[in-house]
Amino acid sequence: MEEAIRKADVLVEALHWIRQFRGRVTVIKLGGSLLDDSRALDHLLLDIVFMETVGMHPVVVHGAGAAISRAMQEAGLNPRFVQGRRYTDQATLEIVEKVLAYQTNEQLAGRIQELGGQSQALNFRTTNVLFGERLNLPGENGVQIDLGFVGVVNRVDRSTLEKLFQQSIIPIIPSMCLDAQGEKLNVNADTAAMAVARALEAEKLVFVSDVNGVRRDKNDPHSLIPTLTPEEARQLIHTGAIEAGMVPKVEACLEILQHGVRKVHIIDGRIRHSLLLEIYTTEGIGTQIVPSG
Repeated sequence: MEEAIRKADVLVEALHWIRQFRGRVTVIKLGGSLLDDSRALDHLLLDIVFMETVGMHPVVVHGAGAAISRAMQEAGLNPRFVQGRRYTDQATLEIVEKVLAYQTNEQLAGRIQELGGQSQALNFRTTNVLFGERLNLPGENGVQIDLGFVGVVNRVDRSTLEKLFQQSIIPIIPSMCLDAQGEKLNVNADTAAMAVARALEAEKLVFVSDVNGVRRDKNDPHSLIPTLTPEEARQLIHTGAIEAGMVPKVEACLEILQHGVRKVHIIDGRIRHSLLLEIYTTEGIGTQIVPSG
């Protein structure tokens, strides 16, 4: 009986958040090692099915970095990175398209359907929803650094996504785009997710990673910071508490808050049902970054 009562208490706690977020968009960025962990991935996808079932509009944006690197190795190609971004020549682009836009994208959509949800893989042979232009990074003496077939998203087909919401279908979007000439471009998955969240005026953008959030001590998981304002985040960057790879992720979170997204979350997707725990409980399990005031 006590166990049954505890479960009922959890449902009552979730009810408040379910009612608050009904009809709202949440963009979920999946990537990294999680895509190679079938058990953790299944829990995440089941959470996403739950979210849609109770009236939210989840959108999945994903990468496939590890799988792309493996496919390149099998093809005898050496990955090359420039300022943390994968240099994409024609041979690499073909592998990215095959592994990211088709294999990974369609596997995620298929698995959601196997778990009881409805989903749509949105890629170049179904319906592409991301459009952009080539990305060139600033180099020394004003000379731009060429990254090959690497792009940045500047337009999202919002109407297609909204039609899927109306049909209770979960969109699954690979981090690739088309430019004005119809050229396919590889896109950083974090920035693709930000573009989608901004275009849809999302309630939440959730970065699902393999760390539990922002920590005061990067080596101590127990030093997790549950809630951060932009001022607090900048101070932690200044003092070095936030460093290395977490800096650009937090800076990206701060940027997206300035464009209408209400909250950004960083959670550890290896924790069972991490999405539900973060969104539908009062305490959450990761770090939420919220606007000042």
